[in-house]
Amino acid sequence: MVKVLVERTIKGKHVSNIVRLLRQIRVMAMQQPGYISGETLHSVDDPNHYLVISTWESLEHWQAWFNNEERNKLQAEIDTHLESPTIMRLFTY
Repeated sequence: MVKVLVERTIKGKHVSNIVRLLRQIRVMAMQQPGYISGETLHSVDDPNHYLVISTWESLEHWQAWFNNEERNKLQAEIDTHLESPTIMRLFTY
């Protein structure tokens, strides 16, 4: 199994836009082969800092999702609302 941690810091006035996009990308992820679970958290210290944690059956399933054209389109739209680039970290059991 693979856990993917995705960190994003949103520009001040863009929170409502990003929440909508994060929901869209999560709904799409849930329909992908190998998706097990996911959660979206925001920092207590900085409400514009989000952490998404998803669990995948394998690295190959995650990579297929990561390379998905529709995911990449949504990620590009999300990126326009961020203060800094998205940070992704992968962990295995």
